Amino acid sequence: MSKISKMPVVFFAHGSPTNVLEDNVATRSWQRIAESIERPKAILCVSAHWCTQGAAVTAMEQPRTIHDFGRSLPAALFDCQYAAPGSPALAERVVELLKPVAVQMDQSWGLDHGTWAVFSKAWPDANIPIVQLSIDMSQPEQWHYDIGKRLKPLRDEGILIAGSGDIVHNLGVMDWNEASLPYDWATRFNDYIKKCIVEDRPQGVLDYQSCGTDATQSVPTKDHFLPLLYVLGAREDTDTVRFVSDFIQYKSLSMTSIVLGG
Repeated sequence: MSKISKMPVVFFAHGSPTNVLEDNVATRSWQRIAESIERPKAILCVSAHWCTQGAAVTAMEQPRTIHDFGRSLPAALFDCQYAAPGSPALAERVVELLKPVAVQMDQSWGLDHGTWAVFSKAWPDANIPIVQLSIDMSQPEQWHYDIGKRLKPLRDEGILIAGSGDIVHNLGVMDWNEASLPYDWATRFNDYIKKCIVEDRPQGVLDYQSCGTDATQSVPTKDHFLPLLYVLGAREDTDTVRFVSDFIQYKSLSMTSIVLGG
């Protein structure tokens, strides 16, 4: 039996759900990430789009494709299906690793667009089992980072730990003009977080609100930022750092994806 290599951990910047209908810089970066790492036995994903009170993990054999966006988006998005299997066994393993934190074995959620929109480009065959772990919004930043630490053993078991969100995510001030330059505050905050990651200073990321108005404008709500904390928690001291698709789109949407290790 061949030895299982330690899997990397990946933060995917998923941006707009319309990316799934396009061939662009971001979607090609997701493909490159998948091609550059060992094929995982299964994937555990923390998506910005499953926010709960209390923690939960999808535990069904066949998760549904959730179209969790408004009808103002193209009708073709609602036709997209990503029929990847689930993994009750991986869900049970997550529950075990996170004890004494209580994690509900969920049978109702599925794969939201933070997961399937990215993975349909990265692994279009949809044959890798996928489990989602929810974001318990009642908990502070340190808690999410510590959960990532507890998940770290999965890396030695062929499981890819992935987060899906955006470092900078302010939809209220977006400009849909592709040629628009990013806001200065968005660039400064994105660069600050990247610097903390390169220097392996997770506390700087946890204390992101110390950036003042740059932080409040870049992270008006925490949902898209928190998945990064799980990824950083699962980091090893020896992991290399690779930024992929490193740019800010529509002035206030960071498309910086991050690969740690691999």
